[in-house]
Formats: sequence, C-alpha cells, structure tokens
Amino acid sequence: MSIVLRDVYRAFGTNQVLRGLDLEVQDGETLSVIGFSGAGKSVVLKHMVGLIRPDSGDVVVDGKNVNELDVEELNALRRDVGYVFQFAALFDSMSIAENVAMGLRRVPGTYEEEIVSRVRECLALVELEGIEDQYPSELSGGMVKRAGLARAIATRPKYLLYDEPTTGLDPVTVTVIDRLIVRMKEELGVTGIVVTHDIESAYRISDRIAMLHDGRIRICGTVDEIRGSDDPLLRSFLEGRPELAKRAS
Repeated sequence: MSIVLRDVYRAFGTNQVLRGLDLEVQDGETLSVIGFSGAGKSVVLKHMVGLIRPDSGDVVVDGKNVNELDVEELNALRRDVGYVFQFAALFDSMSIAENVAMGLRRVPGTYEEEIVSRVRECLALVELEGIEDQYPSELSGGMVKRAGLARAIATRPKYLLYDEPTTGLDPVTVTVIDRLIVRMKEELGVTGIVVTHDIESAYRISDRIAMLHDGRIRICGTVDEIRGSDDPLLRSFLEGRPELAKRAS
C-alpha cells in the first residue's frame, strides 16, 4: 500500500471528526472519498501531507510515518505529493507561469530553463497551451482548475490529492476535469485520492470509492460494488434520500 491511515483520531475542540479511521490507498489507483458535508473528507487529505497531525493513530506514506518526520523530511515528502485545492488557490498577482513554477523553484538545483520547459509541458498536459503570461482573473473557472492541476504535477509527484476538483463547474467542464484526472493516472502513473460530492464524477474516475461517515470508513469498494450496495446510508447519499439516512442511524 502506498498510503495507509491506521486507527486515526482527530478532534477540533469538542468536535471529534475522525474516530478510528482506517484507510489504505493502493499504489497506482485512483480512490475517491465521498460523504456528507462536514464528514471530514478534506481533513483526511490534509493528514496525508502533514498539514494536520492526528491526535492518535498512524499516517504512513511510502513506508514513512508522517507523524514522526522532522521539517526537512516532511518537506521532502511533500515534493512527492501534488495538492489540487478546491478553488485552485492560485495567486492573483502572479501569472499562470509563475503560479505553476512555484513548487519547482523550491527544488534545489533546478535551473530557470528547466522551469520554463516544465511549466510549458505541464500546461500542455492539462490542455492550456500558450497561457503562460495570463493571470487567473483572465481565465474561466474551469481553466483556473486546470492551471491548479498543472501546478500540482509540476514537481512530478507520486501522489495527487484532489479536494473537490469539480465543485462549481458546469457539466461539460466537469467531464473535462474528469478526463484529465484519468489522464494523470494513465500517462503519469500517479496515485490519486479525490474528495468529491459528485458521485457521477467518482464513477468515471475511480478504481475504488470509500464513504466516510461518523469519523470512519463506512464502506469501500469498486465502482460496481458501490453501485450495487444496499447499505442504506450509502443509498441515501447516492440517491439524495434523507429518509434512508434516518433508517441507517
């Protein structure tokens, strides 16, 4: 397994978000994490890169316990992890090329010509050729999301973490983003973890889907297994039927 969370607990004040969560992400797969709003899906992602530390339990990436890494080791690990934020989190005062190059400039021994070449390569991979000199305010929402993905892959990460990558996009643009997520796996060989509310998107991009509920993984399986499950809480989420959730509690 490339990423393993074992018996992870995390509270924020009196709010116990994770309650003994166990999750294993297999090398080379795309795993989608679904669940109701406030379930803690983004909290799970942030544990994987050490942005949040567990109160107890282990978070292991590439055989390394994230909880035990010092600052230098943690920074090295983060170079292997690309993070696609929900709203892209591009800097408005910087050009697209400057935004995409941010991570590359932190890699020791990287020359400027290498950075320029890699930025162009990454923008081409997300179908944004020729926009290096534009600014985020000049792009559509879908283009901004794709530029955020280009920044995430610039350092050639082993893992890509996507936080609600299709939120706020029209159906056509959602399909474009989904196709790019699949492309990252097929062409770059990255392991992907996707937090999403969009079950149709999850069906298109995922090898497996895990549902987070009450601080634990309620159910995890292939797309066919999730589609065919009769778990009432999962059906409530998939079908938008709150009465099923009440029956499951």
